Amino acid sequence: MITTDSHSNVAESEMDFLALLEESFVNQPMRGDIVVGVIQSIDSMGMLVDLGMKRDGVVSRSDLERLGEEANFAVGDEVPVLIVRPEDEDGNMIVSVAQAKQNEDWLRAEELMNSEEIWDGGVADANRGGLIVPFGNLRGFVPASHVTNLPRGLNEEERTEFLVAMVGQPLSVKVIEVNRRRRRLVLSQREAQRELRDANKDELLSELAEGETRKGIVSGLRDFGAFVDLGGADGLIHISELAWHRVKHPREVLRVGQEVEVYVLRLDQEGRRIGLSLKRLQPNPWSQVDEMYHVGQVVEGVISRVTQFGAFVSMEPGIEALLHASQIADPAPENPAELLHDGQTIQARIISIEPHRQRLGLSIRDVDNGLILPADEAEIVEGADAEIEAGQTALDTVESFAEEPVAEEVANAD
Repeated sequence: MITTDSHSNVAESEMDFLALLEESFVNQPMRGDIVVGVIQSIDSMGMLVDLGMKRDGVVSRSDLERLGEEANFAVGDEVPVLIVRPEDEDGNMIVSVAQAKQNEDWLRAEELMNSEEIWDGGVADANRGGLIVPFGNLRGFVPASHVTNLPRGLNEEERTEFLVAMVGQPLSVKVIEVNRRRRRLVLSQREAQRELRDANKDELLSELAEGETRKGIVSGLRDFGAFVDLGGADGLIHISELAWHRVKHPREVLRVGQEVEVYVLRLDQEGRRIGLSLKRLQPNPWSQVDEMYHVGQVVEGVISRVTQFGAFVSMEPGIEALLHASQIADPAPENPAELLHDGQTIQARIISIEPHRQRLGLSIRDVDNGLILPADEAEIVEGADAEIEAGQTALDTVESFAEEPVAEEVANAD
């Protein structure tokens, strides 16, 4: 006969068994878990780690070798390990110190990517696709497209040589992709440099003042102007501010790497742009025009541009005069390009000088350039002011567009 006490004892035993069973499942380590243990022994076969479970964790020698110099352990040290296999054929629990450290590196990489913080490392290897940068126990990759100062137009061999030459150099990068499943850690030197330059530009903008002069290094040439590095941040010299004479391309005046002194023309705090000038530090040739030229004087110049309404003539010292179509021939040619061309040297007579408006009008109607028959000088002078005014109005329209800020061009270049 089973008494009540017997039933109670059986029930308690069943409950104890279920609790132990549940506890065994809860405490059962799963593959990929990271636990902290205490090193029990280290020998030529590897390392034994007490994980506070029924079985110790076994770290293989090859796993320790993957850590290289970081495998500096001693008995009694606490160490995090990753469960590789809860139980192998021999009943051992296989754990990895190297993979546990890699997990810490993945977490650190994700933190850096989310915070957009810049990280300093070093180039360990390179291939045609980019640079290999160790990140703890991981291998970060910097694609060639994210390497700053990589010259354009290189063939595959030249690009590889450039990248290999960077091995051993320090590198500041930003983490732009973390993918544990595919084991992808992508870094960018270009993004890091952009952020550094942005910070430098903010600091520089707070220090600069319009009207002051600074020294810098020409960092780039574009069709619309030249960029000058003022110390970690670039300012722009628009092509109209390179010289008092007309410049077709900045390469006519500057070269990359050249040290120059520039005038701070304008500061755009909101747009974070620095406008510079080279010509403002040079004598204005128009201030000398009255001393060098007079109305009626025959001068020599070079055609710099031919337009529908006439031609522009470059004269010393850096003055560009207007030869209106009406002063080329009588009647005026419908297309001045039929008679004149860029680079052509001509002789012309000065018919108007306006230094305050930076205007000088020319005529070749009574000067023999082998183009037309001479005309009466009185006919040339008569009505010249009105004709020159029409040409200069067209010139003003053209130059007003050239001198306006090139915000869109600069934004695209940045």
